[in-house]
Amino acid sequence: MTRPVMLLDLDGVLNPFGATTCPDGYLEREFYPGEGPERYCPAHGAWIKELAAAGDLHWATAWGEDANTLFAPVLGVGPFPVVPFPPLPFPPEDKVPAIARAAGDRPAAWIDDNHTAAGRRWAAGRSAPTLLVPVDSALGWTRADVDRVLAWAGEL
Repeated sequence: MTRPVMLLDLDGVLNPFGATTCPDGYLEREFYPGEGPERYCPAHGAWIKELAAAGDLHWATAWGEDANTLFAPVLGVGPFPVVPFPPLPFPPEDKVPAIARAAGDRPAAWIDDNHTAAGRRWAAGRSAPTLLVPVDSALGWTRADVDRVLAWAGEL
């Protein structure tokens, strides 16, 4: 069986920007001077490594290559391939064509805080196994999200 593609968003998933305060277990750091701090959880590095062992992990984030150069080093992971998105700002549904190209005809798990109707239609219409993992941007990525993807990948 072909290894699945693991598509991992950053803002809203690894950076729970929707939380009113910095959640337990997270740290804050200003990655972009003058734009305020983003949040990250050091424990996510191990989780990302687990996903990368189960499939081919790709950053699926508007951070682009900055996910590798700025964010990944604080987690001790990467670098990983980056799904090329349109220049910011772009509507969330504009992620779908790039996600579709990255996934090709392979099984794909897409972890994101904003799965649109267009993304759900894309997933439902694929012949390859596809898992959409919605993440609440106020909570961020959880161990249950990771376990769900790993269980799905194990059943392929």
